[in-house]
Amino acid sequence: MAEVLVQFDRPATDEGGRSYVVRVCGRLAEDGMWDGWIEFDPGDGGTILRTPRETEQPNRTDLEYWATGLTVPYLEGAFERARHPQTPDLRPRSVAADPAYDRPAPSSAEQTGTAGAHGAPVRAVLDPFEVYAQGEDVLRGELGALDEGHLRNIIRAHGLVRDEEMDLLALDRAALAGVIVAAVRKRLG
Repeated sequence: MAEVLVQFDRPATDEGGRSYVVRVCGRLAEDGMWDGWIEFDPGDGGTILRTPRETEQPNRTDLEYWATGLTVPYLEGAFERARHPQTPDLRPRSVAADPAYDRPAPSSAEQTGTAGAHGAPVRAVLDPFEVYAQGEDVLRGELGALDEGHLRNIIRAHGLVRDEEMDLLALDRAALAGVIVAAVRKRLG
């Protein structure tokens, strides 16, 4: 059963000045993982908006930890995703064709060596390129709030450095954040 994990004091506001209460929700999925998404409630009986799944965590505690670490820029992006969903129509249809391939194409994570266990892509809690667009100081501030595991996942998920180039486990939070900022700055030139 779904539940509200966090409700934020600061509302989201659209271009027309309409305010929405922001809350992070979660549920135990059929596969035993916890799904997390964000809802935006106008509070006036209007349609409550929601994002697609924003994260998948192994347990409720980790989902709640993720929810409490969300930043204002992240929530603003989620509000945009909820207001302007780009979800394709995935309703089942009968198709009279055979697939051209026997397996899916390798993910960009598999191609760049940023895949985690079992070839699954490593998931990052934020996109450093998106945050960097708001300024390097903003990126440094966001990274400063994350632990080493999240910082390593950002590096791996975005292919900022390869594991063989640098021992990420040997680096502390400040060094990992420095690696991220330097790699993003270099790529965006």
